Amino acid sequence: MSVKQRLKFLYPGKVEEIYPRIQNLVESFKTSEARSYPWVGKEDVVLITYGDAFRREGEAPLKTLLEFMDVVLEGYVNNVHILPMFPYTSDDGFSVSDFKAVDPQLGGWDDIRALDEKYSLMFDAVINHASVSCEYFKEFIKGTEKYRDFFLTGDPDEDYSMVTRPRTHPLLTRFESPVGTKYVWTTFSEDQADFNFKDPEVLIEILGILLLYASKGARFIRFDAIGFAWKEAGTTCMHLPQTHELVKLMREVIEECFKGVSIITETNVPHKDNISYFGNGHDEAGLVYQFPLPPLTLHAYLTGNASKLSSWADSLEPTTEDTTFFNFLASHDGIGVRPVEGILEKEEVQSIIDEVQKRGGQIGWRTLPDGSQTAYELNINYLDAIAGDESDLETMARKFMGSQCILLSFVGMPAIYYHSILGSRNSYRDFEESGIKRRINRAKLDFDLLKRELDDKTSLRRIVLDSYKKLIAIRKVQPAFDPNRTQRTLFLDYRVFALIRGDKESILVLVNVSRDELVLETDYSGTDLIEGSEINRSIRLLPYQYRWIRLSEPAMQVRTEE
Repeated sequence: MSVKQRLKFLYPGKVEEIYPRIQNLVESFKTSEARSYPWVGKEDVVLITYGDAFRREGEAPLKTLLEFMDVVLEGYVNNVHILPMFPYTSDDGFSVSDFKAVDPQLGGWDDIRALDEKYSLMFDAVINHASVSCEYFKEFIKGTEKYRDFFLTGDPDEDYSMVTRPRTHPLLTRFESPVGTKYVWTTFSEDQADFNFKDPEVLIEILGILLLYASKGARFIRFDAIGFAWKEAGTTCMHLPQTHELVKLMREVIEECFKGVSIITETNVPHKDNISYFGNGHDEAGLVYQFPLPPLTLHAYLTGNASKLSSWADSLEPTTEDTTFFNFLASHDGIGVRPVEGILEKEEVQSIIDEVQKRGGQIGWRTLPDGSQTAYELNINYLDAIAGDESDLETMARKFMGSQCILLSFVGMPAIYYHSILGSRNSYRDFEESGIKRRINRAKLDFDLLKRELDDKTSLRRIVLDSYKKLIAIRKVQPAFDPNRTQRTLFLDYRVFALIRGDKESILVLVNVSRDELVLETDYSGTDLIEGSEINRSIRLLPYQYRWIRLSEPAMQVRTEE
């Protein structure tokens, strides 16, 4: 479908007005030097980080970030996801007040260019909403003609009970203006006003922002909370057909100028809705967040039972050659609960919630249509969630790294949160000082102190980092770990998560999620890439041990009882 056809669906009767403006926009960004990017491969690993995650007195944090990458991760991580790096007023960056500038407290576009010279970059496109302090909203409130319908308004007397809510505050926020009282949709907070994509002016402006990001070096553009983008009365206002058409249209426009720039959709929802953003396999998102993976991996370790994780992995349909999963276990947000709806029973979810609270975590809530509240996410550092019950440092690190081995093994491209690769723990100070639950896992680090901590070979930070580097170094040279290579789930023991990646050059992935020592009798032989030992049918797994075994003959030729 062409851009014109998509416009006809979204803005009937206005195509001839909108299309020339989009073409002019595209022409303004087209250059003879416009770069293109290859599709993702086995060497692609993403670091998820804030622009000021690493700090040094008197230095722009983006410069410090570049030094961190060069000193700590060069040769291992080749992509950097910089969480919203724009001027903002709240929500730790997600209430953007200027979409086209780098926050001067972080640095400037020159610092982004310096990062871009050595690493591929991922930018956030926070295109569902904007800060009420941004110029767009100020002009909207004043009643300026161009911005008159820029943000979505509602009637407080109407029934919005069907609308999907990620938070507990009221959906509409009252604002006084020279042209009267306005009740504005504020899905995420009173400081974040929802754009009205029914207004073509919003579409044109957002397209310009996306093209700007691509021109500044974004290989990946993350569409934050994109499922909420289009609203229609009498619906849940989630994942509407118009939202999917918007994503497809945006992809087509970006590709007109920048070949290979991938859209990544972030939709913290049940799996079926999440993967709907693949479209028909080549016309919508290139990658979608693999949201069930974090809570299901956590469930496996909390119970010592990988059955639910294995069954879910076995149910996944293969993606196309042009799409894959964006895999993660930890992020700046909490561990989502909604993605396991229909996978875990309510009692199992409650058990996870109870254990997370025991390990120092907090719970984020959302409001249901009947006004009741239910858990939305678990706010806890992932290391504490997985291994916070262990007192022995070696066991803690091995248990945690088993979970990270699952991340690095799973079909798709892995993304590692900066606190995970550095073996961080819960940050209670940041949470207690701010009252913001998510800051348990958002601590900013003094870079010089961090380097000293990493110099200590016995520290948890150093053990985790070295373990991660070893796995990444192996992963990046094994064809079986290409994001689109086949994945087959094995059911060898309920305490073991087992996969075979690849057909002709196959790797057997084994992760013991229990504290039991196991011996698996199999038909598999090969070389353990982590331990360097030879394996012949009988495979021993120590408590929480993880193994990558390169099979001596292709997996398609091996018969095994499952």
